[in-house]
Amino acid sequence: MVKLRARCLLVGDAAVGKSALAQMFCSDGAHFQKNYSMTTGVELLMKCVNIPETSDSVELYIIDSAGRETFVESCERMWGQPSVLCLVFDLSSQQSFSNCSNWMERVRSHYQGLHVPGVLVGNKSDLSARREVQTSAAEEWAQSQGLEYHETVAKEMESCEAPFLTVARAFHCLYQERRESMQNLSVAL
Repeated sequence: MVKLRARCLLVGDAAVGKSALAQMFCSDGAHFQKNYSMTTGVELLMKCVNIPETSDSVELYIIDSAGRETFVESCERMWGQPSVLCLVFDLSSQQSFSNCSNWMERVRSHYQGLHVPGVLVGNKSDLSARREVQTSAAEEWAQSQGLEYHETVAKEMESCEAPFLTVARAFHCLYQERRESMQNLSVAL
């Protein structure tokens, strides 16, 4: 049994539902904040994710970062070296989707050449009448960035676990690959 720890950076424009998504995931759907107050810095949440078909787990330290431009620069200093990425946009806002490119540029400057697995999350899929971003466009962009794509409804706890399970599995896979490489090196010596 292996217990890993990963820094999950949660970024995206203001009011796309990052905090709601993280809080619903960490509380198993028990905590949806009805009185919303915008994140002005960085909030840290933690949840242990069991990796299916193994006895291993990944403890995700979710760094929920402010999305408002006036706070982003100061928040970047608190990001540290992310292990995994969760980039969130609002399916009813084309602008929040367009800004995902800017978020990727910002985050990549923190990677320092490392491969950081991640997901693109289209939140608020329940607002179908106001939808501005089609699934196919989001999937295509995510694939071009090396991200997996998920759609969620944080308010209803719909599919909120899927993006976090995806990044936990990806981090676990990286661990397994590095472990095998080290074992192969020791055998070769």
